[in-house]
Amino acid sequence: MEVVIDYEFLKGSQDEVVIKELSLAAKNVAYTLHFQSPYAMRPHGSAENGHNWDDGHIPYRQLETVLSEAVAGYAHLYGYGIENANFSPIC
Repeated sequence: MEVVIDYEFLKGSQDEVVIKELSLAAKNVAYTLHFQSPYAMRPHGSAENGHNWDDGHIPYRQLETVLSEAVAGYAHLYGYGIENANFSPIC
């Protein structure tokens, strides 16, 4: 089985990429995961993609665990677009 992973991000306080939303799509399966801010900050969002840190519900420290569990049953992982294919939050 195969799954496609797409993500949206915000820039952190050190201009780092911080995953805000991950979406996984496979045959008869669709997940969207919204993560909280990785550290304390004033509420803000992105005008470009409409995400706001206040809409996350999964603690950021659980990103790797949640994603690893979500894709555990898939033999093939694909990223949608060049940026996603070159970036893997699963180490």
